Amino acid sequence: MLEENEERERIPDSVRGRLQSLKDARGSIVVVGSMNADYTVATKRLPAPGQTVNGGSLKVLPGGKGSNQASAAARLGANVCMLGAVGEDENANFLLSKLDESGVDTADILHEEGASGTTIITVDAAGENTIVYSPGSNAKVSAGYVQSHRDVIAGCTVLGLCLESPLATVISAAQTAHDAGVTVLFNDSPFMDELPHELVEAVDILLVNQHEVAQLLGMPDEDVSTLDWYETVSRFSDYGFDRAVVTLGTSGSVVIEKGTWHRVSAVQVKSVDTTGCGDAFMGTLLAGLAAGNTLLQSAQMGSYVSAYAATKLGAQSAYGTVGEIVGYFDGAESASV
Repeated sequence: MLEENEERERIPDSVRGRLQSLKDARGSIVVVGSMNADYTVATKRLPAPGQTVNGGSLKVLPGGKGSNQASAAARLGANVCMLGAVGEDENANFLLSKLDESGVDTADILHEEGASGTTIITVDAAGENTIVYSPGSNAKVSAGYVQSHRDVIAGCTVLGLCLESPLATVISAAQTAHDAGVTVLFNDSPFMDELPHELVEAVDILLVNQHEVAQLLGMPDEDVSTLDWYETVSRFSDYGFDRAVVTLGTSGSVVIEKGTWHRVSAVQVKSVDTTGCGDAFMGTLLAGLAAGNTLLQSAQMGSYVSAYAATKLGAQSAYGTVGEIVGYFDGAESASV
């Protein structure tokens, strides 16, 4: 973590240039996923089981992994369409309005009876969090709904998926995109260690975090810093993934493709809240790939975008435009796009 008196890391010219060119990309993104109202409270430390701790004011913020990823990509200037469902409660309009503000196309989102998705989030003084997810309307996004929008999916450049939607729906979306030659980026979260074969076959790029690698690949549950990454590359390939990104928190990320791996350094900031940082990273991967950048180049941009998100409270509410992100690291937060 960056100390108060330390200077922020400036963005390299090559990464800055790619970030600034995202708004001019011709490619497009579809995200099939969740939309949640995040009920967030800050506290000095996370409670242990059975323990009560005092917290600050309750905040209701827009969230949901799919919605976060779509919002992050759109704020970077990407052309993004969201597919999913909200309920018929006050949170529905709130969630849609926040996506609209980010520039996400929400025209095809379903309205289902009952509550929208929600999460209960506790954030401690170090920016770490605990999250409880209630799917609500997200559980009603069916494979049939995906098929009714197959032309939308087939017409995009990159499809983003995670597991906050029903598994059958995720598989249907991945297969639809795969059959159309669309790049499929899949975030295995909430984590599932035994992925269906038909999903693995349809996914082009897997995104997992440092806690999930060993469990997914059947490797010893050891400190990720001691992993043999060449063996990990081989294990990913055996599982069915030749392209993958492993996020390592404050240690950055590892990009795997073409039979080898590349380390991407983390960007150190004074962290306020890490909620949604992984989604900001994935949103950047989506935007980068849609713009024709390599997976490694997209991950390099993602380090700065996700680090910026950690400096503010919430998920979507913490995401920045390219101008805001560049301005922050260059010491001029009011910079415009």
